[in-house]
This record gives sequence, structure tokens and C-alpha cells, in this order.
Amino acid sequence: MSDLRAAAETAVRQCMNLRAEESCAVVTDDERERIGEALYGVAREITDDAVLLRYPPGPQHGTEPPAPVAAAMRDADVVLAPTSKSLSHTRARGAATDAGARAATLPGITEEVFTTGLDADYERIHEECERLLEQVASAEEIRVTSPQGTDVAFRPGEREWLSDTGIVHEAGDFSNLPAGEVFVSPEDANGTYVVDGTMHPHGLLEEGHEIRIDVEDGYVTEVSDPDVAAELEEAADEAGRDAYNLAELGIGTNVAVTELVGSVLLDEKAAGTVHVAIGDDAGIGGETDAPIHSDGILREPTVYADGEVVELPKSNGRRP
Repeated sequence: MSDLRAAAETAVRQCMNLRAEESCAVVTDDERERIGEALYGVAREITDDAVLLRYPPGPQHGTEPPAPVAAAMRDADVVLAPTSKSLSHTRARGAATDAGARAATLPGITEEVFTTGLDADYERIHEECERLLEQVASAEEIRVTSPQGTDVAFRPGEREWLSDTGIVHEAGDFSNLPAGEVFVSPEDANGTYVVDGTMHPHGLLEEGHEIRIDVEDGYVTEVSDPDVAAELEEAADEAGRDAYNLAELGIGTNVAVTELVGSVLLDEKAAGTVHVAIGDDAGIGGETDAPIHSDGILREPTVYADGEVVELPKSNGRRP
């Protein structure tokens, strides 16, 4: 476990700022137990009020955890959740932060991503997020284009841009770890975006493999890739049209990510990339509760805020 120790120290001490008088719940599953144990080990050195909870992996991202796990999350001061399926966009996570917990989810985390993605200067990432927010937060329209054929316009409307800096020091704060993005759940979107980076279920796309996704009035209407289309169809069996909701526009700010590795959790944070998600947005300022949140990453975006080019952080995640 020593190889995970440094990353766990960064997460618990720098990112979460866990204190001796606080409680900490580390939530993991059978496939991420070593990472959970590493985080718990550091937390246990800081506070006597630490607990490690493990449960069977959920069937897909956004699946609610068992009720006892949700209760422990809600009652803790600090929550860390390294799981194979994401708890980010769940009612359990939302209830925890609404109750004042500081929470960080590590969805789909691997030991490689854990050790490399947390080797970062999170104060620098915080600065990049603030700089980006100044450019986009008041814009009525955000347009994204790319050499691969992307041309899509998002209208945030009354919804607030959020920042995932990795600095989770205030009650109710929430972040992914590894961190580094600004994002919004738009009220409307129209156009086409072309994923050429990472997207489930493929992971890192091979050169030449591009996924074209058409959007009209805030909903996905066409997906060129049959495997991605099948995932959305399965979610639609449960949630209907909500599975096709255009859920998120995000911009990566983690300048420490030097290449895409096939992990959405890490790759969506790569500085200068854009990611667009389909499905659930209830946890990020939207109104759609769906059993899927599927991100696709664009390597070479140009972003415009009300027609003005946005200065993105230096992109280290593009193909050589």
C-alpha cells in the first residue's frame, strides 16, 4: 500500500483538510478496496472518528449506494468515495453535501490514475479555474468547435457555472478527485459534437475513431457509435427521454495531466480539453434525474463566450 500513500496524503490532508475533531467516511466497493484502505489509513491517523464502508459495485454510474452507506455519508463531516461506478450524481452524495459534508468522489479510479492524478499543484488548478470562470460565467451562449467537426452552442440560462478545484475545505463543498474543471448544466444546446478522446464503454479512442453526437433542443437525437447508442438505449428503458438529456459542458483545467489515459475521471480534467455529458444533471444544477451520466472528451476544442474566444489552459491531453 506504500505506493498509494503519497496520493492518499494529498487527498486527505491537502484536498480535504481533514481535522482531528471531524468525522470521515471512506466509501468504496469490492473493486477499489486498496485505494479505500489507503485513504482510510491516512484519515485514521488524523481522527478517531473514521469509518471505511465497502459494498458490491453498482451496475452503472449514478446508481444509488445501499441505504446504510448513504446514511453514513450524510452524517459525516468529510466523505471520500473511491468507487468503480460514480457516486457523483446520486441523491446520496447530494444529501451528504446538503447536510454540510465536504465530499470528494473518485469514480472509476484506478491505482495508476490515483497515484498520477493526485501528483498536482491544486492551488495552481484553483487559479486556472478562477481565470476560466471570469471568461465564461456571464456569457449567454457558449459555442464549441473543433477540427473534427464539432459545432455546438450551449445556453446556460439561469444555471450557475461550477468549479471543481480539488480544494474541498468548506462545509457543503464537492469535488471529483483527481480534480480540475469548470462546468455547467446548460438549459439548452443545439448542434453537433465529435468525441475524439475518451468515452465509455470504449475508454481511450484509437486515432481515427470519432463519435459524432447530434443535439437538438437540449436532447441527443443521434449517436454514430453503436456501443454508446446501446448504453443510452438501456438507460432510456428506465428513464425515457431523460437518458438523452444534454447534461453538462465542462472545460479541463488540470495542467498536470500530460496525456489522455482512457480514464474519464482523469482525462476530462486535462487542461484545454472540453467534455460534454449526456443524462443525469441533478447533482450539478440541472433538473434531470437519470441512471446514466456519460462524458465524451474533445481533444482540440475552440471555445467562444458570446462570440469571444476563451483563453483555455494549455492543453497537454492532445495527441502528439
